[in-house]
Amino acid sequence: MLLKASLVFYCAIQMVQTFYLPGLAPNTYCDLDSDGNEIEGCANVIKVYANRLDSEKSVLPFDYRRFPFCEAKGGPRPTENLGQVLFGERLTPAPISLEYRKQVACNVICEKEMIIPGSDKSKNTDKSKMADLKSSQLLMRAIQLNYQQHWIADNLPAVFCYKVQPIKNGPIVTHCDRSFPIGCYVAEKGEQRDFCNSDIGRYTEEKAFYLFNHLDIVITYHPASDKSEWLSTLPDGAKERNPGRIIDIRVTVSSVDQTLKKVKDQPTTCEIYKETPPQFFKRDKGPKTKTVAYSYSVSWVGNETIKWSSRWDYILNSLQEGEIQWFQILNSLVIVIFMSGMIAMILLRTLHRDIARYNMESVEDAQEEFGWKLVHGDVFRPPAKGMLLSVFLGNGVQLFFMTLITLFFACLGFLSPANRGFLMTCAVVCYVLMGTPAGYSSARIYKMFGGEKWKSNVLLTAFLVPGLVFGCFFLLNLVLWGEGSSAAMPFGTLVAILALWFCVSAPLTFIGAYFGFKRSPIENPVRTNQIPRQVPPQSCYTRPLPGVLMGAILPFGCIFLQLYFILNSIWSHHVYYMFGFLFLVFIILIITCSETAILLCYFHLCAEDYNWWWRSFMTTGFTSVYLFLYSIHFFVTKMAISGTASTFLFFGYTVMMVFGFFLITGCMGFFSCFWFVRKIYSVVKVD
Repeated sequence: MLLKASLVFYCAIQMVQTFYLPGLAPNTYCDLDSDGNEIEGCANVIKVYANRLDSEKSVLPFDYRRFPFCEAKGGPRPTENLGQVLFGERLTPAPISLEYRKQVACNVICEKEMIIPGSDKSKNTDKSKMADLKSSQLLMRAIQLNYQQHWIADNLPAVFCYKVQPIKNGPIVTHCDRSFPIGCYVAEKGEQRDFCNSDIGRYTEEKAFYLFNHLDIVITYHPASDKSEWLSTLPDGAKERNPGRIIDIRVTVSSVDQTLKKVKDQPTTCEIYKETPPQFFKRDKGPKTKTVAYSYSVSWVGNETIKWSSRWDYILNSLQEGEIQWFQILNSLVIVIFMSGMIAMILLRTLHRDIARYNMESVEDAQEEFGWKLVHGDVFRPPAKGMLLSVFLGNGVQLFFMTLITLFFACLGFLSPANRGFLMTCAVVCYVLMGTPAGYSSARIYKMFGGEKWKSNVLLTAFLVPGLVFGCFFLLNLVLWGEGSSAAMPFGTLVAILALWFCVSAPLTFIGAYFGFKRSPIENPVRTNQIPRQVPPQSCYTRPLPGVLMGAILPFGCIFLQLYFILNSIWSHHVYYMFGFLFLVFIILIITCSETAILLCYFHLCAEDYNWWWRSFMTTGFTSVYLFLYSIHFFVTKMAISGTASTFLFFGYTVMMVFGFFLITGCMGFFSCFWFVRKIYSVVKVD
């Protein structure tokens, strides 16, 4: 049996890895024809887009256009999907032009006049240049916090690769980020921060802001050959124009105070020498004006070994997370096997023996009942605050199915990193469409409790939890608006979210509640006594708080390693792609929460404590408290966030995430206990 389970598990892993990253439809590029025109069906110009700027030291992303960088001349901005807007992505055309296989030695993009603020905080008297002064101040602040630029070409990020030594005295490996720094800062006493350490002898000026104003772009492409299957899909004229597909874009940054060629026939070329001093500025007395030239160079390299379908591999392989993920899966499986053994021992031995003994009792022995059978007349007594419990369960069901469906599509590759924003968009759409199960579950549970305020139940299910989350989200959005961050949701998107809530999710909740209340109440296997039984004094481990504290440890132990990668992806802007592992961990979490809740529920019933409704929900739901504590640990030990606004935003979004996780895990524990209690009392003879 164990061998079969292992084979099924291995096949599931192989299936997940097979579909881990399909990407999007490839684009093929060709040289221009003999007349200098593009060939139809094979482009020559590669569009480049600049995304938001962000940093690991701040939660606030900013739009590219807020900085004193070069801007593209014309061209429409691409339309972001809902997920990109929620994550603060703002795409704008980049100021450079890339042509297929065209080498560019050194080309000046533009010259920008910057107003450097003074150290004495004196104000610029010219109001017309206040915008330039604020833009320069934002740039200096961003350099100090190590903000990164995100450029995208052919739906592939421009990566910045560098050498790192993750383990002390260990091997040096190449790490590739999907962004590149805009500069670096040298503090007092020559303390070189961030990428100023890359060239110790070059960036030495104290209290200086070094601007990386030159980009060396190396583009690797896969040229077509006779073995290329996609060559037959090209038009006839394109096959002779060296077609190829882009598989790698790498950027190297440098700071240079450039010497420009002011020649009539070549007004935008530049020369860079090894001895060229870096471009930096400092806060001197009073604001001053400084002209900065931005430039770039492009080189193309052919590579016939790397295929287009595996062009993301070098980014993902540099993360070195696979072994840790496997360790977590094995650790979680050990917990599941242990819990399954405990449950099997209870169900097959203790519980089976109890049921057999109870059913064999004579009438004379009926007065000597003990254990969980003794509370059969109170075990289905409706709990206090049944309205709130049913509302939480309905919203927990909604979030549970949203998570399950989203992870399923992510495993199939539809929500890969190449499809930007699709993960969040899918989650929002699934949440909205799962309103019907939420309303139905809440109505059925509330009706079983004997509740009569069905209108209040429907309204609270549709508006209480979403209202709390939206209120918190709106407050955080006000902070983002005040800081001028690109993550601030536009007013039109807020209206769209409200429309999805009131026009789609709420009506679906009403429909589900209608069918839930229309059905007859759930019939319990035993009758409830009119007079409640007194719960005897409980031992330490069967009291509510110790039981909840102990019960939530095992589910948290199954996911805490995965939490590091998730939080790292959210707050450190690292790519997350191992959705197969995440899906398996979610399944393991479901099993662990269910088994833990059943086990503790059995112990409490044996102790003649029949108040299991809220306790089953809180036992597994308390895992979210451990999640919150782990988030605090992550913030203190792994994050370098500075600033009140960033700290407030971090904990604000964390509370929203923890609340959703509380509802999901609580829902798992409740319904597993509900099934277990109904099952054991349905097979016992009760007079």
